[in-house]
Amino acid sequence: MIEFPVHISIGKVSILLHTITEFAGIFIGFRYFLFLRKRKGDEVSTQNRMIIIVGALFGAILGSRLVGGLEDLTQLKIAENALIYFFHNKSIAGGLLGGVFGVEIIKYYVGEKKKSGDLFVFPLLLAMIIGRIGCFSMGIYEQTYGVATKSVFGLNLGDGVPRHPVMLYEIFFLSFLWLSLHKIKDTFELASGQLFQLFMISYLLFRFFVEMLKPNQTYFLHLGSIQLACLLGLVYYIFVIDFRRLFSKKIEAPKES
Repeated sequence: MIEFPVHISIGKVSILLHTITEFAGIFIGFRYFLFLRKRKGDEVSTQNRMIIIVGALFGAILGSRLVGGLEDLTQLKIAENALIYFFHNKSIAGGLLGGVFGVEIIKYYVGEKKKSGDLFVFPLLLAMIIGRIGCFSMGIYEQTYGVATKSVFGLNLGDGVPRHPVMLYEIFFLSFLWLSLHKIKDTFELASGQLFQLFMISYLLFRFFVEMLKPNQTYFLHLGSIQLACLLGLVYYIFVIDFRRLFSKKIEAPKES
């Protein structure tokens, strides 16, 4: 039986597995990005790519903390320091959306017209899978667990109550999305940037519905802060994505006789 939260002992030092996976996800994901960029090339210049990454990081930090901090207004109201409270609360959905808008702002500033998101898709998926393993290792000691359930999927996450292991659901979904996007990329002639758009739309839809399995505080229309952020993101992509060029079959080159 797993004892939550999971610790890794290194000599006399005991470290939360979540701490290790959080840094490992970022490091391995970025190394994978560099590997793909070297192997496949990049339409964006190195200088602009580095600037875009900086914009993505700042946007992701702000978006993650903002959406995460608004998940529970009751705790926010009683927090001694609101800034510290926001700093300690994070949301992947908020981070992704913040990163998108950070990139768009910085691209506008430097005059970069090329789409820049496709290279990030699979590194992000890898980093998120590793990160969610860490979230699962925290059990009920982080706000990513699910509500109580009598279904066969229920797991004891540290309080003796069978709960939806929402973190595991997300790991399975991200793995399925990885395979699906690879198949789509190999089958269809996607325009530049559309792979990232499909990734974002798929993930935002998943998070909107899976949040219903979590004991979140709700606000407008009985939706939580993450669900509202997902809706805003989906509305944005409805206007951005070019549906006319989506899912055009690749034309295979004729074989030489």
